[in-house]
Order: sequence, then structure tokens, then C-alpha cells
Amino acid sequence: MPVTAWSAVNALGRSTTEVLARLDAGESGLGPSPLPLLIETVVGALPGELAPLPAEHAIYDCRLSRLGWLAFEEVRPAVEAAAARWGPDRVAVVLGTSTGGLEQTEQAFAAWLETGAIPASYDYDHQHNFAAFGELLGQAAGLRGPRYVVSTACSSSGKVAASAQRLVAMGVVDAVLIGGIDSLTQMTLNGFNSLGILSSRACRPFGAERDGINIGEGAAFALLEREGDAEVELLGVGESADAYRMSSPEPTGRGAREAMERAVAAAGLTLDDVDHVNAHGTATQLNDAAESLAIAALFADRVPVVSTKGYTGHLLGAAGATELVFALHALRSQRIPATLGAEPVDPEVTVDVVTSARELPLRRVLSNSFAFGGSNVSVLLGRRS
Repeated sequence: MPVTAWSAVNALGRSTTEVLARLDAGESGLGPSPLPLLIETVVGALPGELAPLPAEHAIYDCRLSRLGWLAFEEVRPAVEAAAARWGPDRVAVVLGTSTGGLEQTEQAFAAWLETGAIPASYDYDHQHNFAAFGELLGQAAGLRGPRYVVSTACSSSGKVAASAQRLVAMGVVDAVLIGGIDSLTQMTLNGFNSLGILSSRACRPFGAERDGINIGEGAAFALLEREGDAEVELLGVGESADAYRMSSPEPTGRGAREAMERAVAAAGLTLDDVDHVNAHGTATQLNDAAESLAIAALFADRVPVVSTKGYTGHLLGAAGATELVFALHALRSQRIPATLGAEPVDPEVTVDVVTSARELPLRRVLSNSFAFGGSNVSVLLGRRS
């Protein structure tokens, strides 16, 4: 399926151009938390203030929807063109999120603690509800196709690529706007801290000195169409569910390996056809160890591997879509960014971790997203001939 439009906003910038320019420059967007916390950490917060939604959509206004709107405005012309081409009933919206509008609920709860009343402006159905932002985008673009949200923690906006493939293959629609969106929340940060995997410094994916993750926020979208002009296409998606433990990966990387194998098989290709892996690479001890075992089992040290978490933090429900955009950019630019913080690389990580940016021919890239509960997805993108 051709990828005919895409966008991303996150700690690297407020537009796709800014985000990719800073990625290419090797600059990290990590910094102090804008939220009040009693713990020490760094986060990937969107720079600057976010404008309220347009008045006609004010009922949906919250930080999550403002983040998503910023990214949506970039792809909106292409989405509206797809609706004109295929018909508004033939364009779907499938999004991933992990927290939804939780940040707005936290604000409402804080107000209740202080005043004894929930603010009149708080609307759970339109501000926190996971489905709300998909409804907003459908209304804004005049779409009448299926709209739904996938929430499988950190694999959420990788799995929506599989949803898009199925909807088109079944003949339900001809185009799908996929994406992911999550905003910073106190509960998320404190929750990961309680698990003992939140780092107090910039994360170090695959590094010998890694000690945990950083949380980020952002939104990313991609428009997939049955046919169309595009440099890059979605070739295959592989999913697995190893269900080893709620918050730990299966230590041999079995589920991760299966997801990658299935993505390649779904595209009708072989492992030799993969040129690069954008890893999940969260910088926890267990994730990086298991994922590197999975990649090594399939590719040994043949393919260059990168984690981009050191640029943006872990975007949770927006991670898959964001890293799909990064993988797409690698294919278009023929360039792989460095893995920030990886040096010195853990000697037990036997894959080829990219520590300095490389320019080399790329035809096909795998992008991995793995989640709590053993929900795994790998997305294979390819450069069109």
C-alpha cells in the first residue's frame, strides 16, 4: 500500500520538517518535565505552547487533541483529497493511544481535590475517551468511513498498520489514515517509576550503562491508499502475542522474532531482503536484551539497528507511528540516524547498533513496537521502484 502522506510532532519539533531536521542533526529533544513531579527524570515534551482547537471543535479541546491537531493539519489536505478521490465513506481513521486524554482527567481531579467540584469544562466523553480524537478527525475532514482506536500500550500505533491492510484487503475502504497520539501525564511517569524502569537521565538504548526509559509525547500520522503515487509503501505487518508477563518481555525474544518473521513473510520476501531495523529499543535492561536476541537470531549482525528513543523519549501509544515515519524517512534519505546514548554498547548485544549516522542503500526497513502483556508488532516498509 502506498504511503501518500505523513506527519510527526514531538520533542524534536512542532512540524515534520523540524522533527526530521533535528533527527538528521543528531539532536535530542529530551529535557526537564513540564509537569510537577516528586521524582527525578527527563522527558520528551513538545516545545512551546499548544493553541486551543478551532471553536467549532472546542468540545474536544485538551492537550492530547491539541497535539494531534498540530500533526493532523499537515496531512489534512491529502486526507481531504483522498476523500474526494475515493468518497468520504471509503476513508477510514484508525488510531493508537495508550493514555488517551488522561492528562485532562488529572487536571479535573486536581481541581476536585482543591475545590470539591469537577470543572464544568471537563467532558470525559470528548476529552479523555480514547475514541474521541478519531471522531474529531473524522468530523474535521468530513469522513464517514470506519473510525476506531487500538490501545495495546506501546504497540498501539504499530498495530494500526495491520488494521489498515485488513480494511483495504476486505474491500471495506480504499484509504486509511493511521496514526498514534499520547501526551505526558503524571500517572504515566509515576507509574513507570514505580516499576523501577524510569531513568533519571537521558536514556541509553542498547548501552552498557542503560538504566531505564524516558517518557515522551507526540503524534504521528500516515495516509495509506489502495493505489497512488508515493516513494514508500507498506509491504507487510507481523503481529504476535507471547503473553509472558504483564510488564516484562519473553527473555529469549520469541514474540519479537515471530513478529519480524511474519512481517517479512506477509510481504512475500525473505530475511535477506531487509536492510535495516528501527528497533523498539527502550533502554531497559530486559527489553533491549530480548530484542537484540530476536534480531540477532534472524539477521546476526548483518543489518544496522537503531533506536530513536534517545531523540524523543518513549512515546508509548504514539511510538509505533512516530518510528514508522522515521523508518520512512530513512528510506527516502538513504540515511540511518545514530542511536543516541548507546556508547559504550552493551557487549552482550551482538547486533550492529548504529552509533554514528550512516548513509547507505536502503530498500526495505523493519520498524518494531513491543508492549506490555507481550503484544508485538513489526512493520515492513519498502522503497518503491
